[in-house]
Amino acid sequence: MPHVTFVHGLSNKPPQHELLQIWKRALAAGVGGLNLDAEGVSSSMVYWADVLYERPDSAEETVAYESTLAEDLARADGSANVELPAIQARSEAEARFLEGLRRHLTSASLEDIDTGEVLPPDDPGAIALERVPLPWFIKKRIMKAFLRDAHHYYFNTSHTPRPGETYRVQNEIRARFVAALNARAAAGDSTGPHIVVSHSMGTMIAYDCLKRVAGCPAVDGLITIGSPLGIDEVQDCNKPEWSRDDGFPSGKINGRWVNIYDRLDVVCAADPRLAGDFKQGGVERLEDIGVSNDGAWRHAIVQYLARPRLRDTLAAMLQL
Repeated sequence: MPHVTFVHGLSNKPPQHELLQIWKRALAAGVGGLNLDAEGVSSSMVYWADVLYERPDSAEETVAYESTLAEDLARADGSANVELPAIQARSEAEARFLEGLRRHLTSASLEDIDTGEVLPPDDPGAIALERVPLPWFIKKRIMKAFLRDAHHYYFNTSHTPRPGETYRVQNEIRARFVAALNARAAAGDSTGPHIVVSHSMGTMIAYDCLKRVAGCPAVDGLITIGSPLGIDEVQDCNKPEWSRDDGFPSGKINGRWVNIYDRLDVVCAADPRLAGDFKQGGVERLEDIGVSNDGAWRHAIVQYLARPRLRDTLAAMLQL
């Protein structure tokens, strides 16, 4: 039986089972939908939101994930129910990482955002988040969630999301990813293709594990969606295993790696195409596919999963 392992992206999320159903409904909806259950494809979700957030989104908050309104989708991607404190960098490397990521999202400081001294979306000098015509209180939450989640993962921060539970963030999430892949390998009917479909920060997790964790099982294909892996500061965090000429996870991806992007998606806008940065022996192997999502907010997973090129690519990789 073919299998898809999903890996969710930045910020807080609904409970694991509900999140998996949201992804599957978005993939199956409308004309040309890909219904995994009907096609005999099993699926699972690598869920890590609870490592960084106290509680899942409530039923009321979960509704926003399948909304047709850009503001709702952006709220869902920005942990609207959580107030994140500022990150205290513990080293010069952490400070450089945080400042580098922030510069890819906005040229404004947090103080500028608070005082409203930010370029308007139609200003030619505006970048990434500044170009999105949504309120800054939403965009600021998205930025803070991205910076906090990425920082805690790459610098393996010790984090206590709830009293009595403390995690080394990267260690825990890596273990969950590897366990999910091992569970598929141990399944009774594991003869079909196994494809990992990752979104946003989930692409950083999938790549890190496939490239840098020795005990990680191989898969038959990888799809990255709205990925920030093109950002220099992110690539630096994957060294020494990563290099531009040898960034492809050789031996861990037995088939295709396809990267799906929207140029107006703020999370990947700085460098949406990955083929030139993740070569195998100096040769491009990764495939970049551009799509166009709807509305003002282009990062939402439900928008990407509705795109025909993504659906067709996944179906082909599953040999359907």
